[in-house]
Amino acid sequence: MPRLRNDAILLDMKAATKEAALRELAGLAATVCGRFTEETLYTVLLEREAVGSTGVGNGVAIPHGKIEGLDDIVLCFGRSRTGIDFNAIDKRPAHLFVLLLSPAGKAQEYLRTLAAVSTILKQPDNRQKLLDSTSRDQIVALFGA
Repeated sequence: MPRLRNDAILLDMKAATKEAALRELAGLAATVCGRFTEETLYTVLLEREAVGSTGVGNGVAIPHGKIEGLDDIVLCFGRSRTGIDFNAIDKRPAHLFVLLLSPAGKAQEYLRTLAAVSTILKQPDNRQKLLDSTSRDQIVALFGA
């Protein structure tokens, strides 16, 4: 799985709506990858959400998409203290967000990364650690395990 970078983490998201959360994460991803604008990445995420919500339940959302011209998979993490209605399967607000952007031609690596992220976030202990973390290093360590 690609490494989650320290500078790709938002400990306190400001967003209050699904669209604002996607925009906030797109802005972070644009800064991290440096090749695409926030607007471009936001559009990719909105298009994916139109297919079906990436709110997977248990307070987790994994917005993701594929982008032509991207060199490597980009991972970003965001945490919302208040929670955001993300149209999740269980109707609960999302507090933990992992954004995954993949080059269009790396389907296998994309699926492996999505599976690895899902495995980490399925564990109640891991979700609690992510909610309780006080530093980006703690979050990086959890995803690096």
